[in-house]
Amino acid sequence: MGPTYGLVAAVFLASVVEAVEALTIVMAMGMTRGWRSAWAGAAAAAVALAAFTAAAGYALATWLPEAALQLTVGTLLLIFGLQWLRKAVLRGAGLRARHDEEAAFAAQTSAARAAERTTRLGLDWFGFTVTLKGVFLEGVEIVFIVITFGTSARNVPVAAGTAVIAALCVALAGFVAHRPLSRVPENTLKYAVGLLLTGFGTYWAVAGLGVFAPDGRALAWWGRDGAVPVLIAAWFGVSRLLIRAAPALAARPGSRVTGRD
Repeated sequence: MGPTYGLVAAVFLASVVEAVEALTIVMAMGMTRGWRSAWAGAAAAAVALAAFTAAAGYALATWLPEAALQLTVGTLLLIFGLQWLRKAVLRGAGLRARHDEEAAFAAQTSAARAAERTTRLGLDWFGFTVTLKGVFLEGVEIVFIVITFGTSARNVPVAAGTAVIAALCVALAGFVAHRPLSRVPENTLKYAVGLLLTGFGTYWAVAGLGVFAPDGRALAWWGRDGAVPVLIAAWFGVSRLLIRAAPALAARPGSRVTGRD
């Protein structure tokens, strides 16, 4: 799996997962507080995320040499990937509830119906702010993945375009279904994204250690890009072992293995 294929796969899958959750927030606010406020909040969040992506991506690609860039983004990918993988392991072991989009939609609509109506700038302020905050927070992880994969593969436009295509696909599916996309296998997708992030994060973080070498050049893996699928397979094996071991570890007195964040 080369950097470009990994870039497209990781960004697309992660974007689908986060876009499904963002769509649930938009639909909950639109159906209860009005579509005008919901779309305005979503549009404001999209503009903020696009500006942040452009600024941070340009800064990283411009200021850091190759090895330092790979070490930085590899470490960040590894941290984020391990978080996604940890939650997937806990879900697989039955120690954490699986994400339920229907339950999330019900909770959002219930809170929206109970909230007081306040109008500012011609918009329902509750619907606008909840949508803005929700879409922005769901999009931050996508921005992070777009920037890290894009700068490491020297192809931020492909990463950003892939994220946009994924978001448009989810929005179109939601528009057609006119309901939250609860049939999307989010938990499986999150597991896959966690494996991709940790695999590529390990690859780039180790390569970036070359910044400490006398010539400051990135280290080369044996087999070069062919090492990536091996790393992903290794992380998959580790995660399966952890899924089997987690219930026993959680049952020990004083265990810190828990499904809570």
